[in-house]
Amino acid sequence: MKRQSVFLPAVFGLILCGLTFHFVFGNTNVFAQTSGERQLVTRTAKSAPVEPRIKAADALRFSAAASANAASRDTLAWPFGGKNQIGWSIYVPLIANTVGTDAGPNTPEFAASLAAWQANRGIQSTGILDVSTLESLRSLWQSQRLGRSGVPSEDRLLTAPIFDFYDPTRGPDLLKLERETYTAYRKMIAAASKDLGGSIKFTKTGELAEGEKFLRIVSAFRSPEYQQQLRQQSPGSGRAALAKNSAHSTGQALDLYVGGEPVSTKDANRLLQVRTPAYKWLVKNAARFGFHNYFYEPWHWEYVGAEKR
Repeated sequence: MKRQSVFLPAVFGLILCGLTFHFVFGNTNVFAQTSGERQLVTRTAKSAPVEPRIKAADALRFSAAASANAASRDTLAWPFGGKNQIGWSIYVPLIANTVGTDAGPNTPEFAASLAAWQANRGIQSTGILDVSTLESLRSLWQSQRLGRSGVPSEDRLLTAPIFDFYDPTRGPDLLKLERETYTAYRKMIAAASKDLGGSIKFTKTGELAEGEKFLRIVSAFRSPEYQQQLRQQSPGSGRAALAKNSAHSTGQALDLYVGGEPVSTKDANRLLQVRTPAYKWLVKNAARFGFHNYFYEPWHWEYVGAEKR
């Protein structure tokens, strides 16, 4: 009996020591990655392992760039449309998507992703969003657009249901768009219904619910004659939507409701629009369906199909 009473605690003690040794020393490198993108983290009983997005050394390297970006977001002066634009806060979702990051614009992670993008574009790889980098981004965004106007033949146009439009009183002549563009739009809405059901109202069949304004069409095909009427009603307007050679004449440009005033270029309105779930979803997903954004107008999306995807 004495031998058994001593033996059992001894065995139990050995097992306990073995388990302790395994968890303390055996898992030391469990978080190390061969890619070098994750940092070694020591497991403790009170805290879960932390997995930084970039190495500590890179975070330190790009901390100054992050500070510079934080300062320039609302102060950087850059030319566009015949005048200086101030700051780049309105374009944060587009920039982040283009350089491939979900990190905030004031973070070292954002700066690191921007630096990699700059290197690929042949720009000095600083991680700082300066005027030359913003111009390169703008050039890329513009290259993804249709880059043409011109009226399609009547057989390429269809009249969409008024249900798809933001304004339920819109006239029949203003409900037209190019057929393939409309098909792509409908597919895009069906996809959005699976991701945005918590913030935008959809039916069970994946259509926008009655009364829901987000993602409905504000404007589609506009004939040159109608475009000229708009210009006469707003003389001196600098909006590209009122350009003499508008992409809307192709029937492949859609103004979609993404919040605020539907088509106001006031900075405060555009800043509101780019922060809505609808716009953020479009930035990340619209290209899958052939649509690209005119960066200056959050509501303006052009269908390029397979041409520039």
